[in-house]
Amino acid sequence: MQQVYNFAAGPAVLPQSVLKQVQAEFLSYHGSGMSITEISHRSSLFQELYHDAEQTLRQLMALPDNYRILFLQGGASLQFYMLPLNLAVKRRVAYVDTGHWSQKAVTEAQKLPGMQVDVVASSKDSGYTTIPSIPTLTKDYDYLHITTNNTIEGTAFNTLPATKSPLIADMSSNILAQNYPFEKFGLIYAGAQKNIGPAGLTVVIVRDDLLGQVAGLPTMLDYTLQAKKDSAYNTPPVFDIYTAGLVFHWLQDLGGIAGIEKINRAKAGILYDFLAQSKLFRSPVAPAARSLTNVPFVTGDPELDAKFIAAADAAGFKNLKGHRLVGGMRASLYNALPIDAVTTLVDFMEKFEKGAGK
Repeated sequence: MQQVYNFAAGPAVLPQSVLKQVQAEFLSYHGSGMSITEISHRSSLFQELYHDAEQTLRQLMALPDNYRILFLQGGASLQFYMLPLNLAVKRRVAYVDTGHWSQKAVTEAQKLPGMQVDVVASSKDSGYTTIPSIPTLTKDYDYLHITTNNTIEGTAFNTLPATKSPLIADMSSNILAQNYPFEKFGLIYAGAQKNIGPAGLTVVIVRDDLLGQVAGLPTMLDYTLQAKKDSAYNTPPVFDIYTAGLVFHWLQDLGGIAGIEKINRAKAGILYDFLAQSKLFRSPVAPAARSLTNVPFVTGDPELDAKFIAAADAAGFKNLKGHRLVGGMRASLYNALPIDAVTTLVDFMEKFEKGAGK
């Protein structure tokens, strides 16, 4: 069977050791005679794995006791609306526009009645190839929202903005991939399908003082109720939480976030260094704003881009086609992607470049 390297932006590659453990336990979880997909979310089996996943994630992120970890459904896109619904008490919120997903977040926040949504900084003028400078906020906002990593555009926040308002982050595509001072955030949310586990799980981390601010919310959209019920007001995504817990332990074994960030910087460095010297391929992103996890690149010729994508796919380098909004190519280098996937890709790119003029 041909070696396949999965560079998909999500759902993304998972650790091989985790997949093998899932396979080994799938028919009988912990000798129960029941699959993980069959056990009750009220059972001691699930309660144990739930609390283990929660505590392991807390340890990985060094979260203080005044943060709650929620394992929810609906994807990060649901959080675009759920966030202002719960936190926008004054109905005045600030957003930084760094691309497609931050724009989606703005659009959803604007749907709440009486909501003032201010875009306080944007990198639109650069074609979203940079991270904008964020001014000091002079108004009293319920929060300042950023997207720490822009999956489509390939940019990332490497330093956090200073703000007196609670700092909120959509961290979907670089959560656990690089270290941030997590205690500086009021709330973090992330879809799981890039660095945590299968699609269907959303992690929300919220500081206690931000809970309980709005009464009478729809039950399933109420952070406070979900926190009180340990994310189990209704049946939670049992299999996804189980898999996420295995991934969290895999990360611990690699040295936690600091350990995986070192690996991720090595992976990204291999690809960025090649792009810097290549005469065919280039990165469109400003060096100071480049993402560790999503690396877009182009040749400048859409027909040649398509030729490369087809050749790469045939050689086992899957899902390198760039997002339809930007075109070109994109290599997503999430935590579970092995470093040899990047070195082998660069070797292929070098050979393609040498033969491109033929």
